[in-house]
Amino acid sequence: MIKEFRDFIAKGNVMDLAVGIIIGAAFTAIVKSLVDDLINPIIGLIIGGIDFTNMYVVLNGTAPEGAGLQAARDAGATVFAYGSFITAIINFLIIAFVVFLLVKAVNRIRDAAIRKETVAAPPAGPSELDVLMQIRDALKK
Repeated sequence: MIKEFRDFIAKGNVMDLAVGIIIGAAFTAIVKSLVDDLINPIIGLIIGGIDFTNMYVVLNGTAPEGAGLQAARDAGATVFAYGSFITAIINFLIIAFVVFLLVKAVNRIRDAAIRKETVAAPPAGPSELDVLMQIRDALKK
C-alpha cells in the first residue's frame, strides 16, 4: 500500500495540482489586496463613497451607532454582514477573470510553440523500405 501511495504521489498530475494550490494561495493575497485597496474604493467613489466591508444589519443585540462591522461583532451583536458577501462576490469575479486571462495566455503560448514545432520539423526522408526498393530497382537495371 505504501508503494501504491508513493506511485500516486509521484504522478505528474498530483505534483501539478500541489503547485497550483500553493500558487493559488499566494495569488489570493494579491487579488484580495487588489479588491480591497484598489477596486472597492473606486466602486465606492462611483456609488457615493459607500464602503462594502462595513455594510451590515444587526439581527440580535446592539451595536454602537455608526460602528464598523468589527466593532459591532466585538460588542456582541449578531450581524448580517451582506457587505462582506458583496466583497466576496467581487473577489470571485476578479479571480475568475484573471484566471481566464491566464489560461488564455498559456493556451496562446502553447499553440504558438506547437505551430513552431510543426513548421520547424524537418521534412521526413524516405523510409528504410523506400531506400531498399530504390536499391532493388537500381540493381535490376
